[in-house]
Amino acid sequence: MIRNFDKDYKIKLGITHGDVNGIGYEIIIKALADQRLLDLCTPIVYGSSKVASFYKKMLNYNDFNLNLVKNAETAVNKRANIVNVNNDEIKIELGQSTELAGVMAAQALDLAVEDLKKEHIDVLVTAPINKSNIQSRTFNFPGHTEYLANKFNISNELMIMVSNNIRIGVVTGHIPLKDVSNKLSIELIMSKIRIMNQSLIQDFAITKPRIAILALNPHASDNGLLGKEEHDIIIPAVKKAMDERILAFGPYPADGFFGSENLKNFDGIIAMYHDQGLIPFKLMSFKEGVNFTAGLPIVRTSPAHGTAYEIAGKNEASPESLRQAIYLACDIFKNRLMHQELIKNPLKISNITERDN
Repeated sequence: MIRNFDKDYKIKLGITHGDVNGIGYEIIIKALADQRLLDLCTPIVYGSSKVASFYKKMLNYNDFNLNLVKNAETAVNKRANIVNVNNDEIKIELGQSTELAGVMAAQALDLAVEDLKKEHIDVLVTAPINKSNIQSRTFNFPGHTEYLANKFNISNELMIMVSNNIRIGVVTGHIPLKDVSNKLSIELIMSKIRIMNQSLIQDFAITKPRIAILALNPHASDNGLLGKEEHDIIIPAVKKAMDERILAFGPYPADGFFGSENLKNFDGIIAMYHDQGLIPFKLMSFKEGVNFTAGLPIVRTSPAHGTAYEIAGKNEASPESLRQAIYLACDIFKNRLMHQELIKNPLKISNITERDN
């Protein structure tokens, strides 16, 4: 990222359309119809103007228009723009998983990532994909997170679920539950703690973040009665983090942690596996939750929900999660620029640290 910090800079925000048979276009149209977003950023949808027109008519959003542009460089400020990734006639099959929908989802991602690398857009927000129909010879990843890590040559990243002051990262992501224990190691947990700590500082502007580490086993294993992972792996990782002056605490039994008010004492939470972190998160924040990929050189967010085939075309989908994903992407982009400015000027860092103390 080479730009200098400018609080008035108009961010170019790319949005990939996801699965055309899901709720992607519905939430995109509903979110971008809010004119206030155009004061914050210049949205550029990577998709199909023909598909957008289909959904606009179906949803009766006749007064809303996406400005068709040849590429992101020609996007118009104060307008919601769209770049065609495919000019073919598209058959929409509402609520159905089709090969064509997977191909188009991948095409949108590929073009958006190319533009990210060229800095034609500043941040990326991804509408939901179907992780099955998108699979192909060129897309062989469990999801967006792994795809983006590969595209930007990153070997370690962290999925963080965000809603207001709740930020939950997971050590192991899209793997079978039976494989979690064997996957865990001190080094893996430490790598995720480091990413969380750095992200809280540079992406969320928290000077001295406090991170809670969850146990793997019930009751944090009851001193080894219910498993050895806490004693052998998680506790040593927490101690190592503290040795590195990272404010990590735990391990905490997950049920008691989320059942109490303790989560309010922390800026970030590290769960050991996907559902351990995402089930409580979605219970608390399903409608407005955001998925953020930390550890990448670019900013990527996504709604915390999926394609929702079951309500596709019914005009029932809420755009709130996508709207919050847009807000968060812009906030993180500006926080990173401000962080870079602070690094260049230690005096500013000193002043901020003194005020925090």
